[in-house]
Amino acid sequence: MTASFSGLCASLLLMIAAPAALAYDPPDAAAVAADEKRFADDLARDGGPDAAATLATLAKARFQQTIIDAISRPAESKTWRDYRPIFLTDRRINDGIAFFRANESLLKRVEQETGVPATLVTAIIGVETAYGRVSGRYHVLDALTTLAFYYPPRADFFRSELRQLFLLHGTNFPTPIDSLMGSYAGAMGWGQFMPSSIARYGKDEDGDGVIDLWHSLPDIVGSVANYFVGYGWQRDAPVAFRASVSANARAITPDGLKAVYPLQQLKEWGYSISEKVDPATLATIIHLEGEDGPEVWVTFNNFFVISRYNRSPLYSLAAWQLSAEIANGVGAKPPAQ
Repeated sequence: MTASFSGLCASLLLMIAAPAALAYDPPDAAAVAADEKRFADDLARDGGPDAAATLATLAKARFQQTIIDAISRPAESKTWRDYRPIFLTDRRINDGIAFFRANESLLKRVEQETGVPATLVTAIIGVETAYGRVSGRYHVLDALTTLAFYYPPRADFFRSELRQLFLLHGTNFPTPIDSLMGSYAGAMGWGQFMPSSIARYGKDEDGDGVIDLWHSLPDIVGSVANYFVGYGWQRDAPVAFRASVSANARAITPDGLKAVYPLQQLKEWGYSISEKVDPATLATIIHLEGEDGPEVWVTFNNFFVISRYNRSPLYSLAAWQLSAEIANGVGAKPPAQ
């Protein structure tokens, strides 16, 4: 996620995935100590480190008010008209082309293995960490401990992620957890994975016995692609196409981004695309406010899969379009849209 865009993406994610900031009384030191003790005891019973070791690690964590401030700050909504230029900058496109060319063999091999386009993997790495330049300035232990024990509105979620962080340590994860760096929400590495995502989708692509999402490009690329595979990416399947809307089109307001309508049904309702796609393919539509006015897009399962990285449809469409720009720049066959 450049530094400024990383903040935008994180804000959009939190706006959609988390409740609005709530008024609450921050816990006192005694309450935090009791919660940490229960956490350590539960973790030990579940096969994690013994309670004393966990408490010793938690003692190294620092509460940071800036983390609470960042996650509590209401996100500003943006239209597609305003969002797209922030996302698809010349620098991000050109850096993506350079990254692809420098790592083409690896990217194409992973694409062949998984079916996830090499240019999409490149685009995600570019958006999340500016191709590895901006992977986070917070200690992950500080971030997750602060949010797990000092931010009641999201405590359950972040305690779960903190628990998973401890369970990663000592398996095939590279670094003592108190030295890991990431975002204010605890996302790590070039692909900005939360601990639970590392556990589910992290991949030792280079075969050295360690999943290293900071220094091993094979592991980084393989893990991003595996994340999409894990959520159901379909090889060579459609993603999104701009729709033509008839004057008497039926009004549709889909609940979410899941593809639930047969494409033929959308056509009968007044939403058609010029590209050849099996009429039985499931799809849905999204409404956006573009530079020249309203836009309607027909989106498919693979679009929904991209949205598992960030729940905003703006993120998914922009990432897909960035992928196309990179493909055009390297002379690859661009993804249709």
